[in-house]
Amino acid sequence: MYVADSRASAPGARASADGAVRPEAGRRRAAIAPTVLALGTVSLVTDVSSEMVTAVLPLYLVTGLGLSPLGFGLLDGVYNGFSALVRLAGGHLADRGGGRHKWVAGLGYGVSALCKPLLLVAHSLTPIGLVLAADRTGKGLRTAPRDALISLSSTPESRGRAFGVHRAMDTAGALFGPLVAFLILRATVDGYDAVFTVSFCVAVFGVLVLVLFVPGGRRQGPAGAGGEGGERPTLRAAVGLLRRRDLRRITVCALLLGLATVSDSFVYLLLQRRLGVPDRWFALLPLGTAAAFLLLAVPLGRLADRVGRWAVFLGGHAALLLAYALLLTSWHGTPLPYVVLALHGGFYAATDGVLMAAASEGVPAALRSSGLAVVQTGQALARFACSLLFGAAWTVWGDRAALAGALVALAACAAFSLTLRPKGTVPA
Repeated sequence: MYVADSRASAPGARASADGAVRPEAGRRRAAIAPTVLALGTVSLVTDVSSEMVTAVLPLYLVTGLGLSPLGFGLLDGVYNGFSALVRLAGGHLADRGGGRHKWVAGLGYGVSALCKPLLLVAHSLTPIGLVLAADRTGKGLRTAPRDALISLSSTPESRGRAFGVHRAMDTAGALFGPLVAFLILRATVDGYDAVFTVSFCVAVFGVLVLVLFVPGGRRQGPAGAGGEGGERPTLRAAVGLLRRRDLRRITVCALLLGLATVSDSFVYLLLQRRLGVPDRWFALLPLGTAAAFLLLAVPLGRLADRVGRWAVFLGGHAALLLAYALLLTSWHGTPLPYVVLALHGGFYAATDGVLMAAASEGVPAALRSSGLAVVQTGQALARFACSLLFGAAWTVWGDRAALAGALVALAACAAFSLTLRPKGTVPA
């Protein structure tokens, strides 16, 4: 089985009364579970594929197809928020299937892979929107089951570190993806078509890695391992998770903060306009975010395990606030893009995996995928709304006024979230 086999034999581990496996006092911390490493490899390969497209998509749509900021905001909202409509379904299917998280995640990876070649024939707003919606449907199906696998194969004391390792491997793919896209654009005549074709081939390889190397099968052992026992994975039970005070607080905060989190693509477009970055170099901007994320994901995950996940989570939003403030200043120095992208990557390192580690604490193992999907859905819907609002504000009032509004909103939401300290986000 993929939960107990990956941790029950770890040196220095013992089973507690509730069925969870915890390291013995004074012993060396158990190694990262093989399931986490296998999923990290799948995410690395898949992110090479997806980030190749993400890196060139803003320029392709705005410059190549001539979309307005409002039109791009609509498509970007679809790209980042449509998955919210299917995340709950993906999480519920994985739990209801008796722990078939691997196969639900594999379906999601496969759907996203099949969407890549469709971008070759989509050249207007409606078909591109449909392709991106289908791609995000795949992402929505796979995200909660994948994160549930990571959570279930890790001990409560090391979940921040486990998610940090996975996100670091995931971000390694995000680092290589824009670089591959940049090299393809420079080496080919039909650069965008070549990027989409290579992206499809890499995505198929990622699905094969998942099928061949990620453990699968039904969950066994105590029904409530890692949390509370006996809950059946029904749809009613999944929705009822919001009655849990800590999970409800985490979900509300993720939603509010997501409403003021400007899309990555808009951040890169703002940097390009501020600094006059040539179009051929645009695809390299995500490398700065990815590099900072890669370097900081594991250290910040371990820090969250030690000092508390809420403090690290809010610290990441403080870094994002500083990045917005720098983009609003009149400073045009050479270090500006490096500082902004480093803060941007630090924000993701302190929030992405840390949020999932925090949410895992208040959810029983039988509903782990559904519980994480609840948090992810709130956040994704909020970011979808933010993309639409930011694109509209940019079109009507200009980029600086839109960013200033986002900064004020993020500061207010962060101040509110500071007053909440869910039980699972602080060290025992």
